[in-house]
Amino acid sequence: MKKMSGAFQIAAVYVGTVIGAGFATGREIVEFFTRFGFIGFIAILFSGYLFITMGTRIMLKSHDIQAKSFEQFNEYLFGKWFSKFMNIMMMVMLIGVSAVMLSGAGAVFEEQLLMPKQAGVILTIVLGFITMMVGMKGLFAVNTFVVPLMIIFNLFLMGHSVTDTGFLEAFLTIPPVDDGWKSVVAPFSYVAFNLAMAQAVLVPVASEVEDRQVIKYGGYLGGFFLTLILISSHMTLVLIPEVTLYEIPMAVVMKSFAAGLYFVYILIIYGEIFTSVIGGVFGLEKQLAGYWKGPSFVTFSAIFAVIYLLSFFEYSKLLSYLYPLFGYLSLLFLVLLWMKHDSGK
Repeated sequence: MKKMSGAFQIAAVYVGTVIGAGFATGREIVEFFTRFGFIGFIAILFSGYLFITMGTRIMLKSHDIQAKSFEQFNEYLFGKWFSKFMNIMMMVMLIGVSAVMLSGAGAVFEEQLLMPKQAGVILTIVLGFITMMVGMKGLFAVNTFVVPLMIIFNLFLMGHSVTDTGFLEAFLTIPPVDDGWKSVVAPFSYVAFNLAMAQAVLVPVASEVEDRQVIKYGGYLGGFFLTLILISSHMTLVLIPEVTLYEIPMAVVMKSFAAGLYFVYILIIYGEIFTSVIGGVFGLEKQLAGYWKGPSFVTFSAIFAVIYLLSFFEYSKLLSYLYPLFGYLSLLFLVLLWMKHDSGK
C-alpha cells in the first residue's frame, strides 16, 4: 500500500510538472495534434508511449547515478563539456517558462476573473514561496491535489463529446494543412521539449526516493495519465469548428457543455499554472544550490524576483522566441536518453 501511495505521488508530480497553461487550456494540444485530425490522434498514441518509457527512464537513471540536479544528469547524458552549454540553456528556459507561467497566472485573473493582473501574479508568488519553503512535501501535496481534478475534468468533457452525433465523423477527419509533415515530427519534439523541462523536477525527486520500484511504477503511471489527458482533450477538441482560432479552446467546450462548471475550470487552469511555476522554481533552486550555499529563503527570493520582472514581458513573444529554439535542442536530449542502456537493476 505504501508503495502504491509513493508511486501515485511521483506520478502526480510527473503529470503536474509536464502540464502547463498551454496543455491545460488545450492550446498546445491543438497546435501539435488536433489540427491534424485523425493523424494527430495517432501521433498522441506515440507521444504517450514516449512519455511512459522516456519519463520513467529519466527518473530511473537519476536514481541509479544519484543525480541531485539536472546539471549532474546532463553531464551524464552529454559529457562534461557539452553539458555546460545544455545546463545554461536549461536555466534560461526554466527562468523563461516560469516567467511565462507567472504571467499566465496574472492573465487568468485579468481575463477570466476581471481582477488586476498583478493580483494574480503576487498571489502566485506568495503561495509559491510558502510551498517552496515546505520543500518536497509541498511539491507532492499541490500536485496530488490538482492532478486528479484535471483528469476528472478532462474525462467529464470527453464523456460529453463522444456521445455527440457528429463525434465519429469529426474524429476520423483528416483536414488539409500546409505543414502536414509536422504531424510526423510532433510526437518527438513535443515529448522532447516537455521531458527536457520536466527533468528539472524529476531528477531531484527520483534521487530522493529510495525504492527503485516505486519510481518505476510512478513513471509508468504518470506517463499513462499524461496519455489519458492528451487523448481525452483531443477527443473533446475535435468537435470545435475552426479550433485553431481560439487561444483557450477548452473554455469554448466548457461554455457549450457545462457553463455552470466554468469557475471550477478556471480554478483547475490556475492550479496547473501554479504547479508549473513551483516546478520551475524548485528545479532552479536545486541547480543553484551547487554554486550557492546560502539559505534557501534567499535563493527562492532571488528566483521569484527575477521571474517577477520577466513576467511583465508579453506572454506570446516570450513563448515564440524561447520555445522553438529549445524544442529542437531537446530532440538531442531525447535521442541520447534513448541510447543510454538500462543498468539492469
